[in-house]
Amino acid sequence: MKTLTVRQPWAALIIHGGKNIENRKWATKYIGPLLIHAAATMTQAEYEECCRFCEGRDLESPVRLDLKLGGIIGRVTVTDYTTKPDCSPWFMGPIGWILKGPVALPFAPCKGKLGLWEYTELDNQTEGRQ
Repeated sequence: MKTLTVRQPWAALIIHGGKNIENRKWATKYIGPLLIHAAATMTQAEYEECCRFCEGRDLESPVRLDLKLGGIIGRVTVTDYTTKPDCSPWFMGPIGWILKGPVALPFAPCKGKLGLWEYTELDNQTEGRQ
């Protein structure tokens, strides 16, 4: 299934916090289900930046200790993309992928990749065998 690696705490906000836009510098032609992979690392500065963003827009920040790193955390559907800043309080541009129907999934540890990538259960099962 198509998968996108997203830095925490933004990944958790997509699945649990109502974040309906994923900001990217590139548009996608892909429309359909998308797994959300939480990147393996998160700095204190990244967490604080997210908290400031949420606070400035009266949005709830995630609890740092609840954030999973380095694996699949959920699924959404990409329905389109936009360049309109007024489409969502989550839009930071220049392009926002429009996300709908977030579903939390059991955490599945695996390595992330750049861009859109294919995740299969086989990837997860063979992760530590080399």
